[in-house]
Amino acid sequence: MPDPPGPSTGRQATPDDDRFLRVTPSLRIPLDELEWRFTGSGGPGGQHANTSNTRVELVWDVATSPAPAPRQRALLLDRLGPSVRVVASDERSQGRNRSLALDRLRAKVAAALHIDPPRRPTRPTHGSQMRRLDSKRRHAERKRQRGNGPDDS
Repeated sequence: MPDPPGPSTGRQATPDDDRFLRVTPSLRIPLDELEWRFTGSGGPGGQHANTSNTRVELVWDVATSPAPAPRQRALLLDRLGPSVRVVASDERSQGRNRSLALDRLRAKVAAALHIDPPRRPTRPTHGSQMRRLDSKRRHAERKRQRGNGPDDS
């Protein structure tokens, strides 16, 4: 489930915190927009494994959701496509897999919204230029020392 509000998150609880998945300060996804599917986890198991639907698949339709702003929507559609799908089957409990799926969705959407700041080009330092030229001189000298081969006259 979403982060519990309070002292550990550094924000105050609001009445609708349990109805939204907070991805970034500017993007909150309403939980009723998320499509949940529960199936049995694959792989070996005992008596419990074949009877409980603990695998969680979570799908969010980015294209039709009113939650993201237009620029956010464009980024998400470009980087993730029209819908985002995450799966969690790590735990034996459906509840823990639900919270894992929400965390994975939050992380995936936040990573897609992240924009690296533009690189500001810098000039090489005098020392780095001198080291580069010195290295080139040593390399050229090493090549000159080798000669042309065994029939060197």
